[in-house]
Order: sequence, then structure tokens, then C-alpha cells
Amino acid sequence: MRTDNMTRGTAMADRDLAPKEALATPALLKLMTFLSPAFPVGAFSYSHGLEFLIDKGDLRTADALTSWIAELLTRGSLWNDAVLLAAAHRAARLDATAELVEVAALAEALAGSRERHLETMAQGRAFLEAVAPAWPCAILDCFGKEGAAYPVAVGAVAAAHEIALEAALPAYLNAVVANLVSVGVRLVPLGQSAGLKVLASLHQEIAATARRAEVSSLDDLGSATVLAEIAAMRHETQYSRVFRT
Repeated sequence: MRTDNMTRGTAMADRDLAPKEALATPALLKLMTFLSPAFPVGAFSYSHGLEFLIDKGDLRTADALTSWIAELLTRGSLWNDAVLLAAAHRAARLDATAELVEVAALAEALAGSRERHLETMAQGRAFLEAVAPAWPCAILDCFGKEGAAYPVAVGAVAAAHEIALEAALPAYLNAVVANLVSVGVRLVPLGQSAGLKVLASLHQEIAATARRAEVSSLDDLGSATVLAEIAAMRHETQYSRVFRT
């Protein structure tokens, strides 16, 4: 009897922990590929302003890096990215081409500095160029030669390939955060184990941000991480640089 009760309890727990909608294997494989570090978007070339902060001495520890990225997720550029990805995903699912184009224009306009613009547009364009020959979809025709900001490109393509928003959002945020952590691993420098601990400690914040963004609208856009924007602008004139941003 005790064994039966334990079995039922385990089954109920597993059911409670299961995602609301299991992602079909083909869609899951596409999502894993699109957001793999090996996918050719050139993410390793961008530091999101971290290079300036580390060079200045403002980010010297794993804890400082964790706090900085958490702020970007909660009320900074990564939050805005999540909102824009969600809006692009919804527009693409509805075949609302005009709305998707407007979201793309808004995302580009929200890039607050030359380097922020370079980072999001170059990665978005590279993402679309990599997707087109291997995973063609009609939604790509919405974007011109300049492409679209990275989160908009990912959101639209994910919807076109039937990748659920609730899966695309945390996967995108985790990929971007992992790249920022890798910047810290290389420049602070942090050890690989310390970098993994930073990433693990941010998983709860990634999940929470994704859940918020899933039910967001464009009215929820907004950033309060002024120092991050200043760091991006100061990086433009940094004398010696490893990263493009």
C-alpha cells in the first residue's frame, strides 16, 4: 500500500512539473539548433557593454556579474527583448504581417546607442540568413535586406516553425545570458565552473522573466538600467577592445 501511494504521489508530482504543452520533437530540435552557441549569429563577438565595465573594474567577481545580468533580465534590455520576441511570435502566428513589421521597426528604434543597434541588428540579420536556406518559411519575406532585431527574428521564425512561445522565451533568454556569462569567463576572468554557477543562479530569474513576457504587451516595454546603456556608449570609444560591443 505504501509503495502504491508513493507511486501515485510521484506520478502526480511529475504531472505538476510537466510543461503546459509538451514541445514536439521536431520543433524542439529546431529550437535547440536555432539557439545553439554553434548557430552562426556571431554572438561571441558582442559583450553588451560588459567589456567596458570589466575593463573599468566595475565587474570583478561572479556575484557582481550575476547581479548585473539579473538587472538586465528584470528591468533592462533583456526584458525588452523578451517582450519584443513575444509580440513578434504572436504576430507571426496570426499572419499579421503589418503588425510584425511594426514590431520590427519598434525593436530597431529601441536600440539606444550605435553599438546596441549593431548588436541586435547584426545578430538578427545573421539569424535570418542562416535560417533561410535550411528552414525556409514565408514569414522571412516580411523583412527586407536589413533583416530584423534579433529577438524579433527569433520570435517570428519560432512561430513559423510551430515552436511554442512558452518554450522559445526561456530558451532565447538562456542563450543570451549564457553568452554574457561567457564574456565574464573570458575577461574577468572567471573559471568555467564559476561561470556555470553564475548561469545556474540566473535560471530562476530567466524563468520568471519568460513567464512575465509570455503575457506581456508592447505597453510593458521599458528599461531602467541606465548604467548599462552608458556602458554601451562608452565602449564605442574604448581604446583597446576584444568585442564589437
